[in-house]
Amino acid sequence: MLYHDIGVICLYEEFVKNRITQLRLRKGVSEYQMGYDLGHSRGYVYNISSGRSLPPMSEFFAICEYFGVTPAEFFDEKNTDPALVQKALTGLKKLDEADLLLILELIGRMLK
Repeated sequence: MLYHDIGVICLYEEFVKNRITQLRLRKGVSEYQMGYDLGHSRGYVYNISSGRSLPPMSEFFAICEYFGVTPAEFFDEKNTDPALVQKALTGLKKLDEADLLLILELIGRMLK
């Protein structure tokens, strides 16, 4: 028999709906526009944001793609702008060691 902690499941559901809203607002699109872009009815994203429904896994992957994030980035609650972080990482990968060390020094100064 499987054990289900309803409280934990509710927290995960709350996180998913809030995260979709956060990423949608960061992208600057309405619920209606996002639903349309994903090929759904005008109320599709509203139903997710209001907690009435959750997307199935295949749709969740489409939502991640829509926001330009991986599922891991989606669930990284400390990363408030995963698309921007991904852009920064892509740029960092193109730098040589000396430039990377300069960036790390700058980050260290900013975090003090």
